[in-house]
Amino acid sequence: MDIRHLVGRNLRRIRQEKSLTQEDLAVRSGISQQYISGLERGRRNPTVLTLFELASALGVPHWDLMMPDAEFDAGSAERR
Repeated sequence: MDIRHLVGRNLRRIRQEKSLTQEDLAVRSGISQQYISGLERGRRNPTVLTLFELASALGVPHWDLMMPDAEFDAGSAERR
């Protein structure tokens, strides 16, 4: 798994934990719903500023969007 998919999964998980739709997050962050959808599917490569804006809109530290999980760690081990 690459970092884009990891960020997308974390973004979707945190957004859903906060009971927000993509549209709600778009309004809060100023980032389009289409772009958020692309991020969540791992098809977009977000900038540092985008990560910061999304994290601020979600009320979490920006590094929460990049935190590795078990699936990411397993994929990293396979590439070694």
